[in-house]
Amino acid sequence: MGRVYLVKNNELVLGPFQGLPACTRLKKDTGVCAKSWRDKSPVRVDDVHEFPGHVACDSASNSELVIPLISNEEVFGVLDIDSPLKSRFSKDDEEFFLKLVNLFESHLI
Repeated sequence: MGRVYLVKNNELVLGPFQGLPACTRLKKDTGVCAKSWRDKSPVRVDDVHEFPGHVACDSASNSELVIPLISNEEVFGVLDIDSPLKSRFSKDDEEFFLKLVNLFESHLI
């Protein structure tokens, strides 16, 4: 399942998504998406149930990959990809999605 959360009023608000909508708003201080937002870097979690402060938006989610969306050195959103399988995402997956997001970001005005 994949979701895009966009930064609005200092929180992440659900944008385009595939699968279940899950959480519609996320705070900046808790969860995997928020860590990626705060750190301006990808976050790959093999078991979300072991991640401190994990926000359980989808009970079927067991692993997660989050890539920040950045323009002018500011995060304007995150790409959030979940899987029901633990350890689903590899370093190669992370690098692929990072390149995909970087390609998208390079076309922003």
